[in-house]
Amino acid sequence: MTEARRKLPPWLRRPWPAGHSFQHTRETVESLGIETICTNANCPNRGECWGRGTATVLILGNVCTRNCKFCSVATGKPLPPDPTEPARLADMARRMSIRYLVITSVNRDDLPDGGASHFRDCISEVRRQCPSMRFEILTPDFRGCTEQALEILETALPFVFAHNVETVPSLYPVARSGGNYEYSLNVLRMARDRYPGVQTKSSIMLGLGESDAEVEQVLRDLRRVGCDRLTIGQYLRPSKDSLEVVEYVTPEKFAWWKNRAREIGFAWVLSSPFARSSYFAEQEDAR
Repeated sequence: MTEARRKLPPWLRRPWPAGHSFQHTRETVESLGIETICTNANCPNRGECWGRGTATVLILGNVCTRNCKFCSVATGKPLPPDPTEPARLADMARRMSIRYLVITSVNRDDLPDGGASHFRDCISEVRRQCPSMRFEILTPDFRGCTEQALEILETALPFVFAHNVETVPSLYPVARSGGNYEYSLNVLRMARDRYPGVQTKSSIMLGLGESDAEVEQVLRDLRRVGCDRLTIGQYLRPSKDSLEVVEYVTPEKFAWWKNRAREIGFAWVLSSPFARSSYFAEQEDAR
């Protein structure tokens, strides 16, 4: 990798987070023992999102049963699901006056339902205490139990159903060795078929060495399985053990991909260097 690629270009530099809303969000999630993907994945948007009073919660612990090389979440043997977590999430939502809650999780291949029942319990309890809450869930692939998981989640509708393909198929062996591209597409197809009228969503990272032709094919594959919403963002190395960045894609190229995705048929597209699967997820129309 060249020295030019190691140094962040100007469009990827962020100010240090500060302000009352940021401090309030941090104090709330810490005092309630809430895990967030913002912290565990070293998300570059944490300052902006927390400053807006939003956070993406990470349920089922902060230890993953897989070891994807683009991610900095710890890998190992997770603890059993915490039965107090749904109530703590509801408390957080009330304290922060959240109206749109994004819930994601680590992979839990150790659980018979992949953690689906815990997703359901979290949604149900937050909805009980905050009836007007809207939800987006970003799920793992529920490998080996997808039908069972989707059946369990059906009792927690409505929500936006998101599952990320993350990258192009050729890079799965190095970036997402625990995943399977076709399996992920099938999860989105099954969710679309089972939940008529529910918006489905996925996300892809750029900058890992993919070609434009490969990205275009991923977009077409996602539309083929009925995916409605799409985010495209720059891969940024979250830890020293993660994959290195191959390319910093320009904002102009992200804008080009947004237009291309619209042409291919996505109804909602967020494509920018800092776009992540839950970034501005609450917006009816992507920026």
